[in-house]
Amino acid sequence: MYFVYVLQSGLDQNWYIGFSESIEHRVYEHNSRKNYSTKSRRPWKLIYYEAYLNKLDALGRERFLKSGSGHRFLKKQMTHYFSNVSRETF
Repeated sequence: MYFVYVLQSGLDQNWYIGFSESIEHRVYEHNSRKNYSTKSRRPWKLIYYEAYLNKLDALGRERFLKSGSGHRFLKKQMTHYFSNVSRETF
């Protein structure tokens, strides 16, 4: 199984979109400062993921979600999450 995931930084609320075969291990790595591009914006919270059987399908979806259209899709897809996130604390 292959996963495309979206993490949200507890520091600045920005997103990180990635791909992995193990979501739990990958989130752990992000929060353990093992990823150079995300180590300074911890803690990371998993807010969205999709699962794929085919690696190329997952990589294509990751590429799309990183685009402007993909960001618009995610904002629309998670409307309720984003309307409540301002009330939550990390």
